[in-house]
Amino acid sequence: MDTLSYKTVSANKATVNKEWVVVDAEGQVLGRLATKVATILRGKHKPSFTPHVDCGDNVIVINAEKVVLTGKKLTDKQYVRHSGYPGGQRFQNPEEILKKYPERLVEKAVKGMLPKNRLGSELFRNLKVVVGPEHKYEAQKPKVIDLNSIK
Repeated sequence: MDTLSYKTVSANKATVNKEWVVVDAEGQVLGRLATKVATILRGKHKPSFTPHVDCGDNVIVINAEKVVLTGKKLTDKQYVRHSGYPGGQRFQNPEEILKKYPERLVEKAVKGMLPKNRLGSELFRNLKVVVGPEHKYEAQKPKVIDLNSIK
């Protein structure tokens, strides 16, 4: 019997195969888009997934301003941040964020679905969110992925 076939192969930084992927957010529900993007960033869709290694792909999300929120979330949901000063708590709803910085809505949703540690910070750097259909990452030759085909 060949004992080498029973060894578990663990991916590391040198052996991982990272690709560039483009995802179109037009008409996509924000939470469902974020879960699929987080899965791709983490690398869970690959057979060589290793939990403690950045083995995911680099993701470019285009048309971030055309993302959809269901129900009354656009006006009723609250995002809270704090300036660090007394009385510095600030509230915004998604409608205000979409008007001023539409890419931040997608970034915030995806970041919340990544691990809360150094690996999560490293994975978040692999996400590029762009307003509009054009992006500046053509040199990486990204391939377009249809999110509806990913489970």
